[in-house]
Amino acid sequence: MSDASGRHPAEEPENPLDEAAQRAAAEHEPGLAEELEQERAREAAPAIEETDDRWRDAFRRVAAGGWAVSLGAILLAVIAGSLMIIVTDEAVQAAAGYFFARPGDMLTAAAEAVGGAYSALFQGAVYNFGADTFAAGIRPLTQTLTNATPLIAAGLGVAIAFRAGLLNIGGQGQMLVSAAAAGWVGFGLTGLPVVVHLIVAMVAGILAGALWAGIAGLLKARTGAHEVIVTIMLNYVAYYLVSYFLATPGLMQAPGSANPKTPPTPESATLPPLLGERYNLHWGFVLSLLAVVVVWWLLNRSAVGFSYRAVGENPRAARVAGIDVPRATVSVMLVAGALVGLAGITQVLGTVTTGFGADIDAGIGFDAITVALLGNSNPVGVLGAGILFGGFKAGGSAMQAAEGIPIEIVLVVQSLIVLFIAAPPLVRAIFRLPQPGSTPKKKRSQTARKEVSA
Repeated sequence: MSDASGRHPAEEPENPLDEAAQRAAAEHEPGLAEELEQERAREAAPAIEETDDRWRDAFRRVAAGGWAVSLGAILLAVIAGSLMIIVTDEAVQAAAGYFFARPGDMLTAAAEAVGGAYSALFQGAVYNFGADTFAAGIRPLTQTLTNATPLIAAGLGVAIAFRAGLLNIGGQGQMLVSAAAAGWVGFGLTGLPVVVHLIVAMVAGILAGALWAGIAGLLKARTGAHEVIVTIMLNYVAYYLVSYFLATPGLMQAPGSANPKTPPTPESATLPPLLGERYNLHWGFVLSLLAVVVVWWLLNRSAVGFSYRAVGENPRAARVAGIDVPRATVSVMLVAGALVGLAGITQVLGTVTTGFGADIDAGIGFDAITVALLGNSNPVGVLGAGILFGGFKAGGSAMQAAEGIPIEIVLVVQSLIVLFIAAPPLVRAIFRLPQPGSTPKKKRSQTARKEVSA
């Protein structure tokens, strides 16, 4: 039955609060009004119509999530990289000169160029099929994991800040001060037992990173200073401060050397190799895996993690709920800095043990932002993204050496991944993915429709 306006009673929207109640709630609790607006937005989100095929419904739910956008961004970036490989390949350029006479030559040259490039990338990052033994064949994989170790730890530091609504752009500075603190304890303190020396150096580096990031968190909480500006400025402060220490005899410069470089890290403060001396992989990778587990538990199973997520979703509503937002801001930046500090100590105590300079961060502090974005600020996603970018770094050099492909193409692919991740509507439009926040709507049968219309 329908009323005079032609609208069926079943189609009347259900609203838990009328307009008067909403206005009263807004006057007494400002954060509640914003929560109501978000609830109405979720209710108005487009619905995914359920069918009788449960596998199809499950696939559509997965496609509506952030993972589909990340995979789509990687695929689009790889396609764009393939086009650049084709354009820059000399054999393709030569065959393009007589394309209309023999088009097959150009297509064959293009396929060989792309196939050879990505084959070299795979063999340089995962497994070398030309190696004589299995132990030699997996060396590229161990190098990928070595490259991924600091990316995972630093990516977690950026991701946990993202979840709290903060932009931690200070990974470079946090890595530098943590590397300086861990390195100074490593070569500056002597006479300590092996295990004690390593633990003290690790704790010093982690605390230095946490305190350096805590400066930005404290300024954000107390003065409202934007964390992006503060962390970027702290990057410059850390860089020039560490550069001064490295160039000053008696501080961090190696004795008898004119180069701005530290002495080698003694064996007592070095992370031991994980798979033997033949590989570069060390126990820092295990520490990064443990950090993934700890961050997952912190965000999903602890009250502190709940406060971080609440502040990140809606600071005003979190304040109404009784959460100390300034305290949570300082706390999450301390944790983020500690995680980035873990990346710094894995560099100086595991990967670069012959002495380091001001370039010890190797761009990892900024690459961690890409890793966190690609991993959707999820600890497991950050793990996968870190390994992927570690493979890009290991395989890019092999691709350049084997096929003559410029390594800058790998950097362009990484940059395009960030570009597509930053534009999820574009990726969803290209692959026709459903919009996020869509709620399932069961498909009515013809009989049900007839009963409602009657």
